[in-house]
Amino acid sequence: MRNDEQKHQTKLSYTVSEAALASGLGRTSLYEAMRNGSLKSLWISGRRLILHEDLVAFLKSGREAA
Repeated sequence: MRNDEQKHQTKLSYTVSEAALASGLGRTSLYEAMRNGSLKSLWISGRRLILHEDLVAFLKSGREAA
């Protein structure tokens, strides 16, 4: 396993850029999902964060819809 993959597996939350890297999706797709409410996110100290569990749930919901 590569070093950057290990880093993403242990994080509790991601920035949008990190979530894009971890999921293989584009930032634009993630922002659209946050805008339409299908991906939860939160603001902490002026930063938009996506909790690991919310990213996993979002990805699983896409698999179920396919």
